Amino acid sequence: MQLFNTTALREHLLRRAGFGLTSAERDHYQQGSYTEIVDELVGFDPAATDVDHLIQQSGQVGVTSRNGVFTPNIVINDARQRWLFRMVHTPAPLQEKMALFWHHHFATAYSKLAGTFGATEGARMMDAKPSTDTAGVRGQIELFRQMGMGRFRDLLVEVAKDPAMIVWLDGRTNFKAQPQENFGRELMELFTFGIGHYVEADVYAAARTFTGWNLTLLGTRDTPTARYAFNYNAAQHDVAAKTFTFAIYANGSKTIPARAAASGMQDGIDLIDALAHHPETARRLARRLWTWFVSDVEAPDDAWVENIAGIYLSNDTQIRPVMRAVFLSTHFRSSSRHFNRYAWPVEYVVRAMKEVGYVGFSVNDTLTPMLNMGQQLYEPPDVNGWALGSAWFSTGSMLARMNFASALVTNQRFELRNASRASKATPEQLYEFVAGRLTLSTIPAPVRTALLDYVRAGGTWTGSEAQLLSKTGGLFHLLVGSGEFQFV
Repeated sequence: MQLFNTTALREHLLRRAGFGLTSAERDHYQQGSYTEIVDELVGFDPAATDVDHLIQQSGQVGVTSRNGVFTPNIVINDARQRWLFRMVHTPAPLQEKMALFWHHHFATAYSKLAGTFGATEGARMMDAKPSTDTAGVRGQIELFRQMGMGRFRDLLVEVAKDPAMIVWLDGRTNFKAQPQENFGRELMELFTFGIGHYVEADVYAAARTFTGWNLTLLGTRDTPTARYAFNYNAAQHDVAAKTFTFAIYANGSKTIPARAAASGMQDGIDLIDALAHHPETARRLARRLWTWFVSDVEAPDDAWVENIAGIYLSNDTQIRPVMRAVFLSTHFRSSSRHFNRYAWPVEYVVRAMKEVGYVGFSVNDTLTPMLNMGQQLYEPPDVNGWALGSAWFSTGSMLARMNFASALVTNQRFELRNASRASKATPEQLYEFVAGRLTLSTIPAPVRTALLDYVRAGGTWTGSEAQLLSKTGGLFHLLVGSGEFQFV
């Protein structure tokens, strides 16, 4: 397999493991070998990556408040802005990229939470930050941020207890007299080993396993310190044995034994343990990682899947060594897989902000364009998450991307003019400056010629301030709106 040169390979890594490169990040990641950069990206400390204190400070991408109030723990559009701010400014881009991956894998929609408990509680359940929430609520995306690179088994347990997930899949009504099947079904169908490895009887057994995994209100309703929290309701747990068609225990037993109600929560732990360590779960996660990080235009390579699955199992379901292996694999690094994954709307807008510029621009102004592109954070369309690949693209969504590129470049036109002055001598120099600031695949020669003709149009090129203001922004607009920029 042919591998790109070091610079191209680093850019490829930062598009996939992050959201593109600012100029400062480009300089930072010039240091060290490819393996050292992978180790830095994978080895972040989840407790040391907070950038919220930079919000509304000069030099950062902006947020838009309401009458001077910005409350991302309880207002969903503020939460969306905060997440986008983090994607732009995080020192640990893989942390936010994995949070987005898990948001897709464990797809949960704010609208149902808000419809059940109101807009404030819905926002808290989705992404409240415990250190700033009045009652210490940890939202679902914050859970992914903190645990997304640890043991998948542990993440599954926390997801099963997560208030947002309990509301989303109706676990709060899972009682022994009438087991609710939604979570048990999705646990097997979507979260672990997938269709073809269980039967309907397993769904019912799983529902019984999680009876009593409910919600409770802590504190007085409608007060700042009240919160909904997981509650194991022993009185509502089905204590009888549950038998599955697949092994639950290492000795091959397929039956979770009868237990007293007080210790019945262990039933769910045992099932999660079995599913998390199942070889088919390892393979399914490997295939999903291929689609998300390697390619969504070609089928996963079987040998690659087996290798990644083996690393997952041999490391007790730890995700961190899995991700290191993904990024170091020749399949990931191969030049044939650079720019062959379709950019999600959120990837597109964050990369555009990082590579074009953002000072004086508000992430709030990405929310409607992203919706028009087909994506709204915290609102996947259903339990399957978002459609992938070319499904992101239609005439309308592509127009929305081009319009966003125009709006961003128009906002940044003076900054871009100033930055381009050292490259004003010729149209070719100006083009190289613009193309070099973006992480782009090779521009076809006829397209490059057409772009140079655009720069020359309107009179003799002198590199005047007026020409730089017009043509620098115009080149950025054309390239960010181009087909080449739609791939990561």
